[in-house]
Amino acid sequence: MLQKLLRAGGGDPRSTEIILSILSYSACSGSLVLINKLILHNLPFPSLVISVQLLTTVLFIATSSYAGFIDCDPIQWKYVLPYLAYTVAFSVGVYCNMKSLQYSNVETVIVFRALAPCIVALLDAIFLGREYPSKRSWAGLSLIVFGAYSYAMTDSQFEEQGMSAYYWPTLYCLVISFEMAYGKNIIRSVDLKTQSGPVLYTNMLGFPPMLLFAYIGGNEYQQFWSSFWLPPNNGVLPPGSVIFLVLGCIVGIAIGYSSWWCRDKVSATSFTLIGVMNKCLTVLMNLLIWDNHASPLGIASLFLCLVGGAIYRQAPMRNATASQEEDDNNDGDSKSPFLQVQDGEKGWETDNVSLESRSRLTSRRQE
Repeated sequence: MLQKLLRAGGGDPRSTEIILSILSYSACSGSLVLINKLILHNLPFPSLVISVQLLTTVLFIATSSYAGFIDCDPIQWKYVLPYLAYTVAFSVGVYCNMKSLQYSNVETVIVFRALAPCIVALLDAIFLGREYPSKRSWAGLSLIVFGAYSYAMTDSQFEEQGMSAYYWPTLYCLVISFEMAYGKNIIRSVDLKTQSGPVLYTNMLGFPPMLLFAYIGGNEYQQFWSSFWLPPNNGVLPPGSVIFLVLGCIVGIAIGYSSWWCRDKVSATSFTLIGVMNKCLTVLMNLLIWDNHASPLGIASLFLCLVGGAIYRQAPMRNATASQEEDDNNDGDSKSPFLQVQDGEKGWETDNVSLESRSRLTSRRQE
């Protein structure tokens, strides 16, 4: 993947920024999965943990913006409405992810995350105006499905619990597929001018639903109080839990920025594939930390899923000609030298409308 980026970039600063955004997002994504697993090992309250991370990000942006360290879009109702549905899906997805990590091993979560492109491909064709996947893409999707099935056959939790072991991972897969498709629909239509804007709205709007999930998902408030604030603990948290919680908040801030940075620099196709591929690092680190990882055959099945995700390419738009004409009418700086890297078909693409260019285009349409 990175070799393609480097060959396409040719030392161009814009391509270097693309690579840096991918690397930063991948590092934050893989790190946050493992850190959250460590947090839940000591504090088994997924909604409360995520609520703390969301609130920390909002406070960081608010205080930094007030102090003049960063720029951030103002809170306006016209921005709240389009982000509301996305944020609800984001909150539900995060909650399902945390519940999956609580009741399943990391590999199970990664496999179901790798299944998301199968659903996104159909949503793209039905609702977002794209062609159905090519033969190469169908081959990649088939590898993902076969790898997931092979993994399920080797998973001890599946043998012991049956489908109950996959309830939360399955729900997580469905929710994140909708989130990817809907998020792609609003990214270019909402005129936010700063990188902090999407991060602020996502975390701010996601905080109240997560507090609600903490109550309806087993009343985590009562569990937390009875577990740590009553005798014999008397307010003493498990050793290391505070350190991991602080690390999770820091990485939560970082992934908020890196994910939107990466999403702005590459297309939705590339962003989806990156989200699958960066889990390879998570698997390798998980093998060194946890003792409940899958068998060698299960790990091989997992990597087969990742291979399928790597060769999958999202189909082009049906109105590709009209889109190309619109791109030609855009400002020259909206084009990227990394626009299309092809191996016989449409491959990696950049999002050729940056935040700045998007603002100018929106102003023109309003005029």
